[in-house]
Amino acid sequence: KAYAKVSCRLVAHQDHHKISQMFADYILQMAPDTVQVKVTPMHGGQGYVCPISLPAYQAAEKGFEIAFGKKPLAVRRGGSISTFEQVLGTKTVLMGFGLESDAIHSPNENFSLDIFRKGIEAVIEFHQEYAKR
Repeated sequence: KAYAKVSCRLVAHQDHHKISQMFADYILQMAPDTVQVKVTPMHGGQGYVCPISLPAYQAAEKGFEIAFGKKPLAVRRGGSISTFEQVLGTKTVLMGFGLESDAIHSPNENFSLDIFRKGIEAVIEFHQEYAKR
């Protein structure tokens, strides 16, 4: 027997139940008759979008700009971060420092000390900027 574990992130406004079913249907449909396939959805969460007009977002953006010397690119990622809004009733800003080359969640995951130090600086700058608002 062979097993494969696949995970994916959803963008905002996608329902994880619907996407899981579409994924399962696709994998089952494309598998050859000589292969037995079982798809088991494990868990899911809604995608999340932080409004870029949010004062905390703008402070985080400024913190990144100061620490890294460039304005960050807004991307739609977040995974379980949407739970914070659902439970706490407040928007959340995700300040990610990992790069695609870091191989996050893999056996050879890595993280540059230079990025780590700049990340600390960005968080400090975020707090200073947010305190002004």
